[in-house]
Amino acid sequence: MSSSGGERYVLLGLAPARSQWFDAVAQWAMSATIPAEFVKCISAEEVRARLASGRAHSAVVVDALAAGFDRDLVDIAARSHVAVLVVANGRLGLASSEDLGVAAELRSDFSPSELLDALEAHCRTVGRADGLPPVADDWTQSLWFGQLIAVCGPGGTGVSTVAAATAQALGTDARYGGQVLLADFALRAEQAMLHDSSQLGPGLQELVECHRLGRPDPDEVRALTFDYPRRGYRLLLGLRQPEGWVALRPRATDAAIAGLRRSFQVVVSDVTGDVEGEKECGSADVEDRNHLARSATRQATVTIAVGTAGLKGVHSLAGLVRRLVRSGVDQQRILAVLNRSPRHPAARASSARALAELLAAAGVELTFAAPVTLPERNVEEVFRYGTSFPEAITRPLSHAVESLVGRLADSAPQPTAPQRIEPGSLGTLAEG
Repeated sequence: MSSSGGERYVLLGLAPARSQWFDAVAQWAMSATIPAEFVKCISAEEVRARLASGRAHSAVVVDALAAGFDRDLVDIAARSHVAVLVVANGRLGLASSEDLGVAAELRSDFSPSELLDALEAHCRTVGRADGLPPVADDWTQSLWFGQLIAVCGPGGTGVSTVAAATAQALGTDARYGGQVLLADFALRAEQAMLHDSSQLGPGLQELVECHRLGRPDPDEVRALTFDYPRRGYRLLLGLRQPEGWVALRPRATDAAIAGLRRSFQVVVSDVTGDVEGEKECGSADVEDRNHLARSATRQATVTIAVGTAGLKGVHSLAGLVRRLVRSGVDQQRILAVLNRSPRHPAARASSARALAELLAAAGVELTFAAPVTLPERNVEEVFRYGTSFPEAITRPLSHAVESLVGRLADSAPQPTAPQRIEPGSLGTLAEG
């Protein structure tokens, strides 16, 4: 192949030390065997930096065994409209490559003509006025996804209790066939302690790691969870240390959430109430730290915002709802819950009015204006002895969640039947 007008392929390369193909491609580029400029990168961080530099690139050629190669690296390349060619040599299956968004696979002993064939099929030379085509980003698409219920709130409001009670309410419902999961997505995960788990893992970190380079089947995903038959659900343990969030790469985390929804009919997630991103606070590190909570609440079928009754509790709950809306959560999918509400109806009504006034002042209008009120109960004994939550807690939650899901389904636009167009009914062209 000969290039015209000075056009050539600009390739970024990443491979382990002493990879034969790595040196071979550099020699082909230097000797003009292929019309390409080959830039050797020593780490995945250098690849990311070069992709973010603003210079046009045609492709990233990466070895499947290179450190740092995962779906996050592929996603960064896709955002820069750069295709990824993987030297797999059988290390990745075809389904895994498509799932990752990889453009093509190459054998480790590929020839110059095979490389050029892949470049011609998936890449463009640098120098043209039009942009490079984006890599398809459809790895999250699935024929079926289970419901995702995100439960979040300020510390001390009983978020973990509400999440476990919601999972029990849905897990004991025969309609879900025992396919309900309680997933601990909190930065300071406590569900393992509350469920008296003697195991440290597997858990969330192992689940995300499994999704870095592949798509485990539902049986493999369920094998990372623990059965809790007393309450009718399975449990996914959370981070072993709060600092473990640094190992949760964003795209792998999104893939892990999608994997859970492909494996269970309902996933109830215990989520930290911090959802600020770079747009809100100007820090990319904060957005990475909060990515798990932001991703779960944005994708959730229903997001349960938990607060407590009283002056401070209602104020904190209103602030949480406002932050959720600002972060991109559909306000119609938010369900407000006042935990440990007083028994007196007048006191409950006062808290509900105060919450409605605070949200109205912020321009937020929930589908259900009145919050769900949960009475004060001694759940310490429930967790201590592993018994079931009382119906006074589970029944209001299940009823509210199912009502909101039904309301959302009824309000969704319905497909309309094709309409016959009569000849001449659309008008005629005006004669000039």
